[in-house]
Order: sequence, then structure tokens, then C-alpha cells
Amino acid sequence: MDKSFSGRRTTHVKNLRQAYVLLILGVITLLAAWLLHPDLANYPIGPLVLGIAFFIAATFNPYRLAVVSWLALFLGIYVFLQFKKNFIHFNGGEAFSALIIALGLGLLGIVFMARRGYVGIGAISPAIIVLGVGILEYLLAANLAPANTLSFILSLWFPAFSLLLFGVFYLLTSRRV
Repeated sequence: MDKSFSGRRTTHVKNLRQAYVLLILGVITLLAAWLLHPDLANYPIGPLVLGIAFFIAATFNPYRLAVVSWLALFLGIYVFLQFKKNFIHFNGGEAFSALIIALGLGLLGIVFMARRGYVGIGAISPAIIVLGVGILEYLLAANLAPANTLSFILSLWFPAFSLLLFGVFYLLTSRRV
């Protein structure tokens, strides 16, 4: 007897699996943030850990996290290179150019995923992410952000809370109707 599965059932299982992976990675990162307390001057790894975790979760269902994972990974690499003590430090105009290069590489990754069919034509996520990064950069440059914003983003607390929020959101949106 041949038993076929519907595409909707398979998608539901992939969505749930991805949500659980995000929650597990969020809990692991939360424990690491609580126990390790890495020095932010030597290890500004928050956005990089977030990008890597998104890539891991995207392997379970690339239709949902393809856009976010590419942009988060390259922005995480940029932030690590920018804030790592005694490593590469970009000066004024170079920092902005490096940020534009990171965003461009992330967008190239999104184009690659779109050609493979994982991203639709009307994807608005890249614009929202770039706009959010731009607003955050402006607030930090104009000293309008709260005092601990940058240290929170560079720490492991940022990816922990972000992964937990994404996991809960994807868990709630992947429930059956």
C-alpha cells in the first residue's frame, strides 16, 4: 500500500522542527551568556553567533530563514571585525564602506537563495533588516541610543533573546489552523 504525504504536512513538520531548533539554540546561548561572560573588547561575538545560529536553523527549513541568515551572518562578521580589539579596525569612512560591503554580500546571498527558489519575489525582509540596521547605526552615531545598547548587542544576551523570540514566534505561527 502506497501512502503519500501531503506537502502541507511536510511543511508543518519542517516549521515545527525549525522552531524547536531556534528555541534550543536560544537556550544554549542563554546559558552561555549566563555562565561565560566573555570580554566584549576581545570577543564581540553576539551578532556573529546570531548569524551562525540562523544558518543552522535555516538548514531545517530554508524557506523561512534564508533572508535573515545571510544578512545576519555578514553583519555579524562586520561587527566582529569592527569591534575586535587589536584586530582589523576600520576608520571613519572605511567603517561605513565595510558595512555597505557586508550588506551587499548579504544581499548577494539572498539573490543566490532566490535563484534556488527559497525566496519569493515580494520578499520585504531585506528592506526591513537594512532599515533597522540603518536606524540603529544612526541612533548610535548621534548618541541617542541608551547607554548599554552597544554592549548588549555585542554580548551573548542579544543572540539568546533574539533566538528565543524567533523560536516562540515561529512556534506560534507554525500551529495548525
